[in-house]
Amino acid sequence: MRISLALLLLLAGCEAIDPTTREGMWHPNGANDTNLRAMVAVPADLVRGRTPEGGDGQQAAAALDRARHDKVRPLPDSAIAKLQAQPQSQSGSPASN
Repeated sequence: MRISLALLLLLAGCEAIDPTTREGMWHPNGANDTNLRAMVAVPADLVRGRTPEGGDGQQAAAALDRARHDKVRPLPDSAIAKLQAQPQSQSGSPASN
């Protein structure tokens, strides 16, 4: 009984040090929800989702199946830049060709 009373008294003092209840501290004001609603094209999507056009999950399921069976397809070549690893010399700078 005394332990319960002591714990109750200790917990009663938590409000004085809780930063969300102290005066002069930041308090939640719903700004995150307001910003999210401003950025969403169709606000109803926040209440219920919608099915993407032309997709039923088969493409995603096939990709997961390939990943699970180590048959991952290579990414297509973008032909933007060719990156190659170069060996490092002893000094830490790239070796000259």
